[in-house]
Amino acid sequence: MSAQIHETACIDAGARIGEGTRIWHFCHVRESAVIGSGCNIGQNVYIDAHVRIGNNCKIQNNVSVYTHVTLEDDVFCGPSVVFTNVYNPRAALAKMDQARPTRVCRGATLGANSTIVCGVTIGPYAFVGAGAVVTRDVPAYALVYGNPARQHGWVGEDGEGTMRSGGWSCFPV
Repeated sequence: MSAQIHETACIDAGARIGEGTRIWHFCHVRESAVIGSGCNIGQNVYIDAHVRIGNNCKIQNNVSVYTHVTLEDDVFCGPSVVFTNVYNPRAALAKMDQARPTRVCRGATLGANSTIVCGVTIGPYAFVGAGAVVTRDVPAYALVYGNPARQHGWVGEDGEGTMRSGGWSCFPV
């Protein structure tokens, strides 16, 4: 099944989109972006050049995925998630040569309105709570939230936390 792209979406020449991916209203996918198979890209999503998105990713409405972000397979981005790409930008200074790569590993969830500061890695199956500001790496299976995001527990691959005898249990990494 070929990709389904809404007529209002803008797909620049050189972008690659996998089979079965759906791209909804008012999206913009830049040149050299790569989107895997079976993804769902919600309304008003911006995917910059040099972005890599794996298979079966779900990117909800109003998400901005900027240069040098990699989303591995099965990543979920809630509505209005924002990725940054330059750590200390200035309008009057060209700093794109300082863009820091960001990686979101397989199965991770990014809650609505979370901000992911460039240069971090979010581990496999980690869960970033809504509104969190992620300023440093997040371990695999970690539950983080707050500003700045801090770890508050552990989650399994199903996204559920587990309590045992009054404490969070740790899942194997």
